[in-house]
Amino acid sequence: MGFNVSFSKKNTERFYLPGQEIKFSRGMISQKIFASDGDNVMVCRTRIWLAMLLFAACYCVLAARVTYVCLGHGISIDTAVADSLGDEEVIHFKNPVKRADIMDRNGEILATSLPTVNLFANTKLIKNPQDVAEKLNVIFPEISYERLNELLSRKKSFVYLKRNLSPAQQSQVNALGVPGLEFENCEKRIYPHNNLFAHVLGNTSVDNKGVSGLESYMDERLTTSTKPVKLSVDLGIQNTIRAELMAGVAHFKAEGAAAILMDVNTGQIVAMTSVPDFDPNKSLKVADRAMFNFATKGVYEAGSVFKVFNTAMCLDSGKIDVNSRFDTSKPIYFGRARVSDPHGSHKMLTPEDILVESSNIGSTLEIMQVGKQYQREFFQKINMDKSLSDFEVIETAKPLFLSEKRWSEHTMATISYGYGISTTPLHIISAFSAVVNGGIYNEPTLLANSKKQGKRIVSSETSEKMRSLLRAVVVRGTGRRANVDGYQVFGKTGTADKLVNGRYDHKKSISTFVSGFPASNPKYALLVVFDDPRGLKETFNHTEAGWNAVPTAKNIITAVAPQLNIKADFDLEKQKSIVDAAYKQKKPEK
Repeated sequence: MGFNVSFSKKNTERFYLPGQEIKFSRGMISQKIFASDGDNVMVCRTRIWLAMLLFAACYCVLAARVTYVCLGHGISIDTAVADSLGDEEVIHFKNPVKRADIMDRNGEILATSLPTVNLFANTKLIKNPQDVAEKLNVIFPEISYERLNELLSRKKSFVYLKRNLSPAQQSQVNALGVPGLEFENCEKRIYPHNNLFAHVLGNTSVDNKGVSGLESYMDERLTTSTKPVKLSVDLGIQNTIRAELMAGVAHFKAEGAAAILMDVNTGQIVAMTSVPDFDPNKSLKVADRAMFNFATKGVYEAGSVFKVFNTAMCLDSGKIDVNSRFDTSKPIYFGRARVSDPHGSHKMLTPEDILVESSNIGSTLEIMQVGKQYQREFFQKINMDKSLSDFEVIETAKPLFLSEKRWSEHTMATISYGYGISTTPLHIISAFSAVVNGGIYNEPTLLANSKKQGKRIVSSETSEKMRSLLRAVVVRGTGRRANVDGYQVFGKTGTADKLVNGRYDHKKSISTFVSGFPASNPKYALLVVFDDPRGLKETFNHTEAGWNAVPTAKNIITAVAPQLNIKADFDLEKQKSIVDAAYKQKKPEK
């Protein structure tokens, strides 16, 4: 049954019979409502009030949102998508994500994010692009009037004009009062120490996404938690090593260089630098030489540094001992291939002598006692056949490791003295640390609290003997210029001709010195490598590692050992006992 209802000006209610017409006061509204009884009057009133309230709420929400957007808050542009679509109308409204800080092991800030704004334009709302371009050119003189005019004339809903405005610039743009000029809240990644950790940290894109280095490797962690990431590197030590490395590059006129300082007992990187480097606060082309991380991507044949691994595996096999003697008086032939000693020792040598004099013949004779299969398996144990993909810098290279089919008797010989396997400085220092720390291989890491399980590669006794033999290299061998009084430095040099267009260039070389200290209780390993250093008058035109990488390492150790709280020990008798320790008559651990 239908009925009509009317509300008077004074909110009085009257009831009418079906079919009668009722009008609201002043003739504003005429409405017919169907109901079954008089209670429907209240239902009708309730519905009207609810509709009014809902409308008001929607209006308020919409107004608030429009105000919010107009003020430039909470807008995040998917720049990767926008760029790929040629500045199409791709806008996502969301709050910007805070990127976590990165700190060194002492809590010093290495990377942080600061709030900033970007300027973009809805050019469909801009009536006079030429006039606006002229005004913006005054605020941003680095952007030409022609460029601004071209951007403002595109007639699109979103066009980037300027990123990372200063507060003063934002205020000036606001003062123009131009409809269509809008701001995007965002963050800018800041690296307070500029070039210092360039290859470790990497950098981020314009939308604050990690694109290289640790920033890329840990991008998800850095954007899903605001808790700072603490690294194992030390700001002060990094600065010292980089300064010494750059001085060495300049002095020896090298094309580049790298250095790594590692805690031998944990695999934690204390410092890692590669020069030339770059300022991650600025934009560089990927092809730029400075972007290349020599420490992790520089794949090269390391030369006689590999004699460390050769002697260690042979001693550990039990097939030779420190008192074994090898006749190096004549070359060794594998078909037409010839192995000879450039230093021309031509005498009976012990394993210590082979390392001290860097004998290729001696190294070959050692590995012939063990065999190529044992050799190949050992290098697999120290990860010379794979990329260190779990390392926190994404730019890590895979060594050039020969297939078993190509692993000939001659290959076995050349690998024993550093030709035939190309690898990176990071691989070398990780394996070296395992040889000298008691025999445990630890995966390299940049994280301060990383506790990865290590694996045994040689016995503790073999490791002790190797420290003794390598100490002798620094005391009386090619590493003499790294003999820092009081710190019991031990190590091995390596110099190898560079491959240029598939052929060895005898005028170009890479020189490496890998070392550790102190020999009595090793704490740290240091690798220094120079890419194509030049011979100088003071080096008698020599370019071998003993003349450049070794003295640079000495300068570094002299400076950083006190920073690492390593006390100098001038006990000559103790130092002599370290050298003699290799000749203790004990059977190797199995």
